[in-house]
Amino acid sequence: MIAPGDRWGPFAADLEPGERLARLRALRAIVRLTCGPRGKRAEAALKAAETRPVADPVALVELLALEPVDRRRVLASYAALSRAA
Repeated sequence: MIAPGDRWGPFAADLEPGERLARLRALRAIVRLTCGPRGKRAEAALKAAETRPVADPVALVELLALEPVDRRRVLASYAALSRAA
């Protein structure tokens, strides 16, 4: 289960499946481009969550487990992308 404070982006409640998938893929691309091999676990967890919503908590844990600088860059990039929409 994902805590209410962590329900952002692809982890938000009540997203349509297509929107959830788009947000997961955008976040995965940001992780790949920002972190490279350091983000391998988070990237894999986000990919797994694309087809299995029950994997969302694992993806969130892996994302938050990134090194602080990587995590900050990923979250800032995702926030900027989300604002542009």
